[in-house]
Amino acid sequence: MLLKTKNQPNLILYVTKIDDNPHHFNKLFKLRDEIEQLPQDCLNIKVDFHYCEFLGHYGVAFLGGLFRLVEARGGSLAFDWNTLPDKIRMNLAQNGFLYDFGFNTKPWDGNSIPYRNDLQQDMSAIADYLKYNWLGKGWVNISPRLQDAITGRVLEIYFNAFDHSQSAVGVFSCGQHYPKLGFLHLTVIDFGIGIPTSVRSLPQNLDKTANEALQWAFEPGNSTKQDSISRGAGLNLLQEFIVKNHGNLTIFSNDGYVNIGDNIIYKNTCTNFKGTLINIAIRCDESYYCLATEAHQLKKRLF
Repeated sequence: MLLKTKNQPNLILYVTKIDDNPHHFNKLFKLRDEIEQLPQDCLNIKVDFHYCEFLGHYGVAFLGGLFRLVEARGGSLAFDWNTLPDKIRMNLAQNGFLYDFGFNTKPWDGNSIPYRNDLQQDMSAIADYLKYNWLGKGWVNISPRLQDAITGRVLEIYFNAFDHSQSAVGVFSCGQHYPKLGFLHLTVIDFGIGIPTSVRSLPQNLDKTANEALQWAFEPGNSTKQDSISRGAGLNLLQEFIVKNHGNLTIFSNDGYVNIGDNIIYKNTCTNFKGTLINIAIRCDESYYCLATEAHQLKKRLF
């Protein structure tokens, strides 16, 4: 992905292939910095998709955030929709990205978890989105009680994004069911201050590195909000489910990185992303997943 002039009055943003390659994430993080540092009179940008061979759900959510960031800074965008390859056009139309940016085609039901940009904290709408467009589509064999429990934990991710990140452009989401790969993905992104920066706002955490700050944030009961509401205690169940499912939970925030799967990795990175990107990947296998209390009841009914 490049941002450069071609002897034209406006900058041109060339959208290139974006998948889960770490190099592609780094390019997106650097592009976010470039856009934030552009002078006010350079924010009229043309968007060209000629060189885009693949645009995964990560890229859809991230580009949505970048484009809204340009607009929030007083800039404007001119999309050259004619440069969209047919397969990418179909996917962006189906997940609602094109409709959100003024293209006259309404989204429809399919393998995408719709693109959305939440400017305000509407937990009821987000809960319905997670319930009906993500876990409730039958792609994962999961009990209604476990589905509600996991939805509640992901709602906490959204809650933290609104409450802690101070993102001026809101929170961006998109996902995808990949039947051939047997995975269901959901990505949530904000362009706020990042989890490590938020954690270091507490005096006792001033000296923590990014990966230490992320580990602190994952510990039950820890929160940078000093009020009576209990937060920070919800991710354990999500982690436990991801491990049992052999799925994956990935987080990029500032210069910190977390990967929870068959192994748990916390590390510092060279690239500093001003924001937080969380991706949840769930394996769609033949197993039936339920809470431990439900498993006990299920055995009673079977035997």
